[in-house]
This record gives sequence, C-alpha cells and structure tokens, in this order.
Amino acid sequence: MNTPSSSAPGAASSQHATTQAESGFSYTREFFEGLVDHALAHAKKLGASDAGADASEGCGLSVNVRKGELETVERNRDKSLGVTVYLGHRRGNASTSDFSPAAVERTVQAAFDIARFTAEDPVAGLPDEADIAPQDSHRDLDLFHPWAITSEEAAQLALQCEAAALKTHRRITNSEGAGVSAQQSHFFSAHTRGFRGGYASSRHSISVAPIASLPGRNAEMQRDAWYSSMRNAQDLATPEAVGRYAAQRALSRLGGRKIPTTECPVLFESPLAAGLLGGFVQAVSGGALYRKSSFLVDSLGKQVFAKHIDLSEDPFVLGGKGSSPFDDEGVRVAPRQVVKGGRVQGYFLSSYSARKLGMKTTGNAGGSHNLVLTSRLTQPGDDLEAMLKKLGTGLFVIELMGQGVNYVTGDYSRGASGFWVENGQIAYPVHEITIAGNLKDMLRGIAAVGADAYNYGAKTVGSILIERMKVAGS
Repeated sequence: MNTPSSSAPGAASSQHATTQAESGFSYTREFFEGLVDHALAHAKKLGASDAGADASEGCGLSVNVRKGELETVERNRDKSLGVTVYLGHRRGNASTSDFSPAAVERTVQAAFDIARFTAEDPVAGLPDEADIAPQDSHRDLDLFHPWAITSEEAAQLALQCEAAALKTHRRITNSEGAGVSAQQSHFFSAHTRGFRGGYASSRHSISVAPIASLPGRNAEMQRDAWYSSMRNAQDLATPEAVGRYAAQRALSRLGGRKIPTTECPVLFESPLAAGLLGGFVQAVSGGALYRKSSFLVDSLGKQVFAKHIDLSEDPFVLGGKGSSPFDDEGVRVAPRQVVKGGRVQGYFLSSYSARKLGMKTTGNAGGSHNLVLTSRLTQPGDDLEAMLKKLGTGLFVIELMGQGVNYVTGDYSRGASGFWVENGQIAYPVHEITIAGNLKDMLRGIAAVGADAYNYGAKTVGSILIERMKVAGS
C-alpha cells in the first residue's frame, strides 16, 4: 500500500502576517496580554508570592458527509483564562470563559482561596528563572496557516473523498462517512518569574471510513479508514487519494482467517509503531517515574532498546506538529538525543516532576516535541515490501484494539488484525487474534525499522519488526 500524496484543492496560501479578520479570531494578542497582566497584577495585590496566567481562544469548522449526503456542519469557538496562584509552596488554580475585568478578578480570588486551603507541597512552584525561555529566543516555527474554507467547500471536499473511496471497487458498498476539519487557536501566557510568550497554530484534516463487503453465504464486511492531517491545508493529501487509499485498505481485509496460536516475528505498520514509541515516552515521563508506576524506573543510561536504535527530539522543526519555541511552563526547549545506541539519555520532565526526582526540567511540560526513531541498520530501500521480506514468515499487524498495556510491569496484550506473511509475501488477511509480550522485551527485540517513515502527531517512525511475540489465535 502506498500512502497518498499532497495536496488538497481549496487550500489557503501560507500567511505569516495574518490579520485578526483573516484568522477568524475574535481577540487580538494585545487584548490577551492585557487580560493576563490584569490577572497577575491582581494576584500580587492579594498577596500571592507567585502567579501565572494564560488566555486562549480556538475556533474551527467540521463538516461530515455520508453516502453522498451532508450529515453535520459544526462550528466551534471557545475561550478561556486560566490562573495559577502560589502562596509559598501552596498552589491554587481557577479558570473562566468570562473576560470582563470583574470576572478576571473573581477568578484570581478563587485561585487564591484554593491556595490558602491547599496543603504545602515542597516542590510546587513556577520554573526556576534560569530555565525560562527569554523572549528574544522565541522562534517563528511556521505553525499558523488559517484555512479560509466555507462549509460548502468543506462539504464538497468530503464528498469527493467519499466518492473516490466508493468508486475504487464494486466491493466498496458502504461508508461510515467522510469529514473535513479546519481548526486554529492562539494563546498568550505569562508568569511572575519573567516569562511572556504565545503564538497561533492550526491543524486541518480530511478523513474517510469506507466499508468493503463480500456477498454470498459467508457474507462479510470489513471497515478501514485513512486521513491526512497538516498544519497547512496546502500540504494535505488530495481527497481522492485519501479515499482511494482507505478503500484499498478495507478491500485488503476481506477474506480474513483465524490462525493457530503461535510464536513468531511481528511487523507493526508504521502508524502502529508510533504507538509503541508512545509507550516508551509514557514510561520515561516524569509523573510515571516519580510515582514509581513505570517499568522503566531508573533507566537513565541503561540499555532499553536494541543497540541499533536512536531517538531524537527537535522542538524547532518548521511546521512540525510537535514544534514549540518553549514548553507549557515557558521553559526553554532544545534539540536532544533521547536514546543513543539503545541507551536512554534523558527523560521527559516538567519542573515539578524534575524536582520530585532531584533532576533538572527537560522542557517537556505538555509532552514531547517531534520525536524521530531511527535504526542504524535501516537502508534507503527498506520500504514496506523490503520489511515484509525481513519478516519472512510471521504476522504483519495493521490494527490494534483494546488498552492492554500495563505500564507498571510492561506487560502488553492487544487484540489485533492484519496479514499472515509467508516467505516475505502477504499470504492472507487474519483477524480475531491477540498479540502479547512485554514492552521491555519488545523494545530490546526490535530487529529492524523501515524507511517507510510515517508522522503520527509529534512522532515519526517507520514500520517496526519485533523478533518474537506470542500470537493467540484459534
């Protein structure tokens, strides 16, 4: 299967100097600055030792169609002011969607009152001043591309996407629908340790979920879906490409069989491989580490992945889905190597979790930034076809079901479907199976990573081949 290419018709051009009217926002950056400054001043007036505030606004359009007809048109607009007040090591937080001066002061008072009656936490507090990202370091990372699309235009794109899926083959007989979404937001944040900053961002998407069927005595229906999501609508795959690819995926699943219980190599399709990477990130994130609720406690400097695996983080990728000039606390961020030669070089820490662990913040309050997992063994020609040859005889997984991951022990058990592969060739689709293992063994047992890199949110990784897993079938 080849993933669809760019780009969607009707996409707006890149706009770096977007006016308020063009962006669709109701509030300006200057208004938000005034709102936040008013909140911080009132917190100081009440006697807060420290305070932080952030104002945000989001708006967008979502259109869904099904079987050639319009189903829903939704417009969303939300706004919020959040205030955090510190009285020494006691913390209180409150929020409001009312931006009037009186409401701002009531919200600050509420946060102040909560702090007064909250137990002291010796590590609670704003980030250290030495960790704050200075204003002159805030880069423009090309994150904001508003899409000036009407509901009629969005519906037309969604209809084109679904129609392309339905026309792919006579066995594509139904659809769960197609959708187009255009979303954008902006915020401004500041606190009394000297941080001030904010930016606008956007995220747009096209998606479809076709259904394939086999008629006759053994009637069968199989569903699959695909989507394209980008910050800039110009970079979206065409609706026709998304529709055709989703249909091909659904068709490929027809005629699925059960297989006997076995142990074999397992190849995770690249979107699912990003989920494995997400499991590692969760296990080495501050909250799980200081609570001792992770199978990777005290893993810094230790071999966790196979020796050929590297993992990098770069918050400054232009247009990246995980890009940001600072983290959610206003702490400076920087590119770094998280895993080198299979060994963990760093955790994902906020100021609070870093203090709990006796360490320094890594600038990851709010999550990771543009992770890329690579293997030193990967060759440029290691596409999916080459990875199936590396798999040899085993299971190629394209869908996982359930939440069967225990992050305390690392035990992993998920419902799955995909294809049985023999001698490097797909033999037939399989369903109603369960794959099981332990994430410790799985990460160390990565035999290969494909060159078929796929970006899933803030994570980019190719298909991943695990040496051996248990497969429970019939």
